[in-house]
Amino acid sequence: MQTPYYLIDKARLLPNMEKIAHLREASGAKALLALKCFATWSVFDFMSEYMDGTTSSSLYEVRLGREKFPGETHAYSVAYADHEIDEVLGHSDKIIFNTIGQLQRFDTQSAGHIRGLRVNPGVSTSGFDLADPARPFSRLGEHDPEEIAKVADQISGFMFHNNCENADFDRFDAMLGHIEQRFGFLIRQMDWISLGGGIHFTGEGYPIDRLAERLKRFAGENGVQVYLEPGEAAITKSTTLEVTVLDTLFNGKNLAIVDSSIEAHMLDLLIYRESAKMNEAGDHEWMVCGKSCLAGDIFGEFRFPAPIKPGDRLSIQDAAGYTMVKKNWFNGVKMPAIAVKELDGTTRLVRDFGYDEFAAALS
Repeated sequence: MQTPYYLIDKARLLPNMEKIAHLREASGAKALLALKCFATWSVFDFMSEYMDGTTSSSLYEVRLGREKFPGETHAYSVAYADHEIDEVLGHSDKIIFNTIGQLQRFDTQSAGHIRGLRVNPGVSTSGFDLADPARPFSRLGEHDPEEIAKVADQISGFMFHNNCENADFDRFDAMLGHIEQRFGFLIRQMDWISLGGGIHFTGEGYPIDRLAERLKRFAGENGVQVYLEPGEAAITKSTTLEVTVLDTLFNGKNLAIVDSSIEAHMLDLLIYRESAKMNEAGDHEWMVCGKSCLAGDIFGEFRFPAPIKPGDRLSIQDAAGYTMVKKNWFNGVKMPAIAVKELDGTTRLVRDFGYDEFAAALS
């Protein structure tokens, strides 16, 4: 296949799915794929064997979840518009409102639907202010228990989403304890509680059985069905961005230019000023750069076993979460195709993008 393309490897996706299945079985919690992180529906049939459905952040995501992923479909958005609320309700099993204002605004339309409210507990694990739902003046969820209590009879569940790449079980446990202490009297009035995503329980060495016990205890003591919304945890290490070296030069460092762009194809790394990942090692240090005109279009600096030359293929790791959903047409750089490597080792091209898609995205 011609590069660039994203390669989803089911053999690398499977361990994440098996851990999710184990956690569901041991804890009684249900797991919904967070489409804001990963929405490549070519593998939804495979993932749906291990997960309970999807959760969304917009009308289009909730519709995709309903149409492409068997199971439950939860709708959430920071704010719904008048013209889209009926369609959101039509595609969802549950709707979660971000604020009391939205709950009341759409009370008539959503009457009879299973409704929830996002609650901001005021603590989080995010190391980035940009991604911290508990940052000062946050718009993400209601925070006052007394105000929430006034509308508790209008809803049947809450969503607490305050974890971000949290690989520390003890920290999760402490934050859940904080939630129970502050909002416990409200939680016990509900039928279901979503604890959101950002819990990195599929990571190496994570005490998944301790997490299962904690979730089971939380559910039992409060009489609720627990939901988790894994995004990154579901697809971590499953996908690569396959690229080809187009040119090399030396300008104080060895530079390799590839047929891709970090701004167009791995935008999340650029936003958070993080380096891409490669499974390479050696004595030859090279800076791998994108082909766009952005001066900072740089994937990172890596070591290789031999000098890089035009025509070499490189595999950039962890190219699924918050990556494929953010790809764009900056500079008109060809958008990566999407390929899936099956469990038997065969690879199939499931989608390619060309000039027609580029032109159609404009006007």
